[in-house]
Amino acid sequence: MNAHTRIRGGALLARALKEKGVEHAFTLAGGFCNPALEGFMECQMPIINCPHEQVAGHLADGHSRITRKPSVCLVGPEGFANAVPAMLEAWGERTPVIFITGSSTLKRQGAGGFKEIDDVAIAAPLTKYSVQITDGSRISEFVDRAWQAATTGYPGPVHLSLPVDIMFSSFEEDAGRNERPFDRSDKPVPRAWPDPAQLDVVLGLIRNAERPVIIGGHGTWWSGGEEALARAGETLRIPIFNVPYHTKMLGEGCDAYMGLADFHQYHPSKPAIHEADVVVMVGCRLDNQMNFGNPPFIQPETKLICVNGSHEELDYNIGADVPLLSDPGAFLTALEGLKKTWEPWLDLQIQRRRDWVREWSDHIAAETATDEAEGRKMHPLQLALDVQEAMKDGDWLVFDGGNTHFWNEIATNIAAARGRVLGGILHPGNYSLLGVGVSFALAAKNLNRDKTTVLVTGDGAFLSGGLSIETCFQENIPIVVVVDNNGGLDCISQQQERLFSNRQHYATDFRDIPFHSMFEGLGGHGELVTRRADLAGALERAIASGKTACINVKCRGVISPIVAATSDKRDKASIE
Repeated sequence: MNAHTRIRGGALLARALKEKGVEHAFTLAGGFCNPALEGFMECQMPIINCPHEQVAGHLADGHSRITRKPSVCLVGPEGFANAVPAMLEAWGERTPVIFITGSSTLKRQGAGGFKEIDDVAIAAPLTKYSVQITDGSRISEFVDRAWQAATTGYPGPVHLSLPVDIMFSSFEEDAGRNERPFDRSDKPVPRAWPDPAQLDVVLGLIRNAERPVIIGGHGTWWSGGEEALARAGETLRIPIFNVPYHTKMLGEGCDAYMGLADFHQYHPSKPAIHEADVVVMVGCRLDNQMNFGNPPFIQPETKLICVNGSHEELDYNIGADVPLLSDPGAFLTALEGLKKTWEPWLDLQIQRRRDWVREWSDHIAAETATDEAEGRKMHPLQLALDVQEAMKDGDWLVFDGGNTHFWNEIATNIAAARGRVLGGILHPGNYSLLGVGVSFALAAKNLNRDKTTVLVTGDGAFLSGGLSIETCFQENIPIVVVVDNNGGLDCISQQQERLFSNRQHYATDFRDIPFHSMFEGLGGHGELVTRRADLAGALERAIASGKTACINVKCRGVISPIVAATSDKRDKASIE
């Protein structure tokens, strides 16, 4: 390498990311970031330019959720503020997105520089690692540090701030490469192996159990342990459940997989978890979704085992009866070796699932018959089921919204039990952030160009982030958007009607918005559907059009089981 060749700091940044194996970057191009963009161009790094920084962040998040590899969201100083919601969403799902700010000048820091904000401090509570690079010769080093933080232990987003004067300044192209590590390419992530004595304790508890249950979480997904999870469940005949608010970890190919560990969105999980004498949480956190490990979710007499791949995860799960520090795959491989099966226990859960599917199928058939007889609008669950009926195996489904999210969760389990095998599912994470749907659908389609990607979104969720649809047109990445249009923030309206003394809702209604016409105006395909009889044809035409399309479906507002359960049982609050 010629030590006399000099390049800008932004190019050093781009080369360091390319060396790590970054495949995509997402941005809203700005002057502060131009040297990095020039570097990406020279490295032939694919870039998607977005109409808003929040869109860029959600795209990076969606891309990384699917590939399980870090991607980059590059923004300017004011754009950093716009990207904070995307940082929050990535933090909730522990997605290893590398957020990079082309920040205000280092030379005048603290003196009111142009667009100066304390981006490092703002990002700190929403990332695993947030730092400002103050020496251009250390750019490669800090990329390496950020990468390690994002991918090791419990993964998550990170943030690097590169001041504009360093971004534009020139450095030797091998700056900072005379110190270890000399090889800064991506390397295998270190894994924690279980302590043999503690592993024996855990395996002994499971071996002696009569009704064990496994719940898989984020740590299993990010460590790539889902195949080991499926093998363990099928070999031992132990029912497997999935934490809510994460991509569906296992498909219908695994007959031990039951669905969500959520009493409202998947009712059969309640008797299974209540009757279990041992619950093994693999890669999970004892947070609000798991009721912090407490009753009425997990019973006091149940032995709760938490297996986590990093100390930071395990330290969070202080409520576990028995903790085990172990890579999920290593633990599940050891578990698979138990010489015991629980066939009748699993058969009971399979039968409960069949009964649940039949009950919901009968319920929605009766509801739909009444809708058609009385001229009512379509039920949102019927919409969700009809959408999946129109899809093919291997297609990708994204859903976004309040009740829309919850009804689609239920529909996904029903459709899967009926034989639908989707390529993947994405939806808002732990923070239930509305408006991520279009970005996630675009990310799914970008990585699966030969498959149809369908987004089912509430009208409120689409209004929160729907203008990001322009990126689909700009990049020629067509998706199909189905709007569950009930004319307002229905999930909130229903909570208000149960909370307010006058039983009315307030400040949650929308006007009649022609979402389909918006798509037509942008050059896409759009149709309005007011009757279920017209939906199948509209979906077929939208998919066949090859364009980014919108089916604007007028649905009635129907309270979902989770909203009903959380609002009806309290006088003053729906969420704790």
